Amino acid sequence: MAFPSRSLPSHLRQGSTTSGNLSGSGQSPVLLTRIAEKKAELENLKQLRDLSAGLAGQMQMLEEKLATLSDGTEAVATVLSNWHNVLQAISMASTKIPKPKETEEDSQTHSEEPALPQTLVRIPTEHAPMLQASTARTEGDS
Repeated sequence: MAFPSRSLPSHLRQGSTTSGNLSGSGQSPVLLTRIAEKKAELENLKQLRDLSAGLAGQMQMLEEKLATLSDGTEAVATVLSNWHNVLQAISMASTKIPKPKETEEDSQTHSEEPALPQTLVRIPTEHAPMLQASTARTEGDS
């Protein structure tokens, strides 16, 4: 593709020839100082870019950790909100446990030691469906 040749204004032609002459004979100290400053600025910008990329990576890791922490906090909040129900169920179960009748000998030994509630039996929930099925079969047989 050929570009049409146009004549440049004299001030542009003169500037390009002057800079061409300066490069051959040596550039002015002002231009050399400015080029050095720009190179230093470019290096600083590259360092800033690299450090910013590192900071962005750390922020993403922090975001993931905070999301995990948030999920864990929600789980703890759910468990703690259920404790009232658990304690209430234990209280109800312990009031329904029949207390053994005391004899005179038992009352003397119990007066020395504080009376402890009976231990509640805990059934793991993974066995609950089997227990319900066996209870239903037993009731069906009766």
